[in-house]
Amino acid sequence: MPSLPAGVVLFERGWLSSNNLLLTDPRGAGPAALVDSGYCTHAAQTLALLDQALGGAPLDRLLNTHLHSDHCGGNAALQQRYPALHTAIPPGQAQAVRDWDADALSYAPTGQLCPRFNFDSLLQPGQEVALGAGHWQVHAAPGHDPHAVLLFEPSWRLLVAGDALWHNGFGVVFPELEGASAFAEVGASLDLIERLAPATVVPGHGGAFDDVGPALERARRRLDGFVAAPRKHALYAAKVLLKFKLLELQSIGEAALLDWARRTPYFQTLHVRHFADTGPIDAWGATLVEDLLRSGAAAREGALLVNR
Repeated sequence: MPSLPAGVVLFERGWLSSNNLLLTDPRGAGPAALVDSGYCTHAAQTLALLDQALGGAPLDRLLNTHLHSDHCGGNAALQQRYPALHTAIPPGQAQAVRDWDADALSYAPTGQLCPRFNFDSLLQPGQEVALGAGHWQVHAAPGHDPHAVLLFEPSWRLLVAGDALWHNGFGVVFPELEGASAFAEVGASLDLIERLAPATVVPGHGGAFDDVGPALERARRRLDGFVAAPRKHALYAAKVLLKFKLLELQSIGEAALLDWARRTPYFQTLHVRHFADTGPIDAWGATLVEDLLRSGAAAREGALLVNR
C-alpha cells in the first residue's frame, strides 16, 4: 500500500462498510475530519477506531462521498457521540435527507438499513474545503450514484474516489437498475479522474493504490463489458445486493433470504427487466444463491446459509 501524507489515516474496512479516511493536522491546527462512516451494524467498530486514532480528542467534521448505506450508515452514531460534529453531504439528496425519504435515499429499494441522521452543509462541486492539513477540491462524480462527489488534494495528488474507481473496477451503477442511462456518466467520471492525474487513490473499498493508469484501464474494460451486455451488469448487481444482505446478517435460512429478495424492490425490478425469462423470481433467486455457494462467497451449514 502506498504511504499517505502525515495526518491522513485510512481505516480499510470490509465490504459491508466502506473505508473511512481520517484527516488531522499534525501541527494541531485545523479540524479533524472523517470521510464516510461505514454501515450501521459496524458503527461500534467505527467509533472504536476513531477513539484509538484521536486519543479521546473530538471529531469535528464528517463528510460523505455519497449517501449509500455503507458510506453513511454510521453517521447517526457519530453525531450522537460528537454533539458538535459538523456533517456535510453532496447536494443532490439534501431534501431527501431532510424528509428522510428512504425510497429516494435507496435504503428501501435495496433492503438495507440506515439510521436517520442530519446534515449541516453541502459539498458543492467546485468548492474547496480545508480538512486536516489539506485543502480539498470537491468534484461531481455521477455514475455509480448520480449525486456522488470526489475529494482531491492537488498538492498531495491524493484522490478520495468513493465508489467511482476501485483498484479493480467501480461500484454497481445504481441508476441503471432503475432504467436510467448512467454508463456514460461512469465513463465521464473516469475521464475526470484521469484529468486530475492523482498519484494515489483512496477507494471506497479495498486498499489505497498508486498504479492509477492500469486501474483506469481495468475500469474502462469493465464498463465496456457492461455497455455491451447490460444483463451482465444486472446479474452482478443482483449478486452484490444478495451478498451485502448476507454480510449484514452473517447467517440466514435460505427460504428467509429468498423471501427478503422477493420483497426487495430492486430485485423485483431486476427480475422483471432482465431475468423474467428464467422463471419466477424465487427460482431466479435460488440460482443466485447457488452462484454464491459455487464462488465460495457463502456456505451451507445445516439449514442456514452463512457468509464466507
